[in-house]
Amino acid sequence: MSKDGAISALRGRLLWFVDDPHAIGEAAHRYVEDGLLVIEGGLIKAAGEASELLPTLPAGAPITDHRPHLIMPGFIDAHIHMPQTQVVASYGAQLMEWLNKYTFVEEQKLAQQGHAEKLSAFLLDELLASGTTTAAVYCSVHKQSADAFFAESHRRNTRMIAGKVMMDRNAPPALTDTAESGYADSKELIARWHGKGRQLYAITPRFVVTSTPEQMAASQRLVAEHPDCFVQTHINENRAEIAFARELYPDAADYAGIYEDYGLLGKKSLLGHCIHMTKREWRAFAEAGAVAVFCPTSNLFLGSGLFDWQRARHESVKVAVATDIGGGTSYSMLRTMAEAYKILQLQGQSLSAFDALHAITLGNAAALGLDHLIGSFEPGREADVVVLDPAATRAMAHRLETVRDLAEELFVLVTLGDERNVVSTYVAGERLSHCSTN
Repeated sequence: MSKDGAISALRGRLLWFVDDPHAIGEAAHRYVEDGLLVIEGGLIKAAGEASELLPTLPAGAPITDHRPHLIMPGFIDAHIHMPQTQVVASYGAQLMEWLNKYTFVEEQKLAQQGHAEKLSAFLLDELLASGTTTAAVYCSVHKQSADAFFAESHRRNTRMIAGKVMMDRNAPPALTDTAESGYADSKELIARWHGKGRQLYAITPRFVVTSTPEQMAASQRLVAEHPDCFVQTHINENRAEIAFARELYPDAADYAGIYEDYGLLGKKSLLGHCIHMTKREWRAFAEAGAVAVFCPTSNLFLGSGLFDWQRARHESVKVAVATDIGGGTSYSMLRTMAEAYKILQLQGQSLSAFDALHAITLGNAAALGLDHLIGSFEPGREADVVVLDPAATRAMAHRLETVRDLAEELFVLVTLGDERNVVSTYVAGERLSHCSTN
């Protein structure tokens, strides 16, 4: 839509955030009832009133009119597993049994020619159809799985974070690498993909249960050699997992202490779950600037527990939100936030629609340290955009007849919304997903 520096525009109801609404309230968002989003060369050139910006467009500049739909920055998913798209909705197990009974069985298939390509294309299709334009993605232990995912993402020009899982114990032999092969494969993938186009690499020791001290040390070497890469892993999801981790690393202060001991707790560290945290672990996260990744649907589905967002805020720990497919049960960040609302309600905490929509746009971008690139409509940001129809279903249209203001409309969208509300998804100004109901 806006290649080679050409100017184009999207017209509709614009909504984006410039700060955290939980901290400063209504001043955190910008809403323009009849707005124009001007895009040049894949970047946001301007966002504001259509009446003011239309006269500034060059003659013949294409304008896509999405009125009366809502136009927002593309959603961001901070933790998802590409090999697990065919594990979703696997019955009746908690974490450790679920991994062995379902997940490891499916992940072995990534060694088959063409399977990683198939799953990568499927995942990116689903993400874009759900309005998600950036995600932090776990590939399998196979180097070719990360190659396949990055190649497909690069072809679509999506900004993705991904990494080859490293695990050298407590998994089937066909799914294990070694400390040195995991290091060498990761280093090769970093050289090939990190910073290529919009691709970013995450050093990915799966979790301490599946990594020996030697592999943790190899991960530490990678982090020291590539400090601009992310680190992604898991922590404090399930009580049996925690007990096993402590048994394997008895000298560490606690679970977080294991990652600390190997230099893996830092500003670019994304740690999934963080449910059963000690006071010392919260403090360690805050001091390191590490990110606690809240995975609502998987925490409920696997019976893992309730994430305490209020405690994270109190401890000044950065929080990101994620689908965690395939323990999670929806690719939609809207559906994910509906479950987050319920988890917080059970703990006497609140989540407004503005809080929820901030979390999956600017909030996640800031947690990932990418808010200078994505997550808002401020000039110079990358033009990743989702167009939403809050009345996409009969039930939603019926309910919206009684809303009194924008906050109530958005709460209906967050509570009842999913991929059916996505009209179109744009990546760097190009329309990559288009719902047939538009």
